[in-house]
Amino acid sequence: MTRQSISFTEPNDEWLKEQVNNKEYASKSELVNDLIRQARQQQQQIDFVRMKLEQAEKSGFTDDSKNQILAESKSLLND
Repeated sequence: MTRQSISFTEPNDEWLKEQVNNKEYASKSELVNDLIRQARQQQQQIDFVRMKLEQAEKSGFTDDSKNQILAESKSLLND
């Protein structure tokens, strides 16, 4: 594993400490790695939806705009 030195703002550092103190995570490093994994997964989902929107738009299958399709997709995901 690669070691890095990073700085946090005071509120962010306090939040990280709170999560560790609440036994949510064993260390700040574990928490930061989990947050990065979540962000990467979220980006993959966004990229997938964007790709599907572009495919749908190019196929001529719908007259809906990207924003309309995205709003509908989000509502379906939230159900």
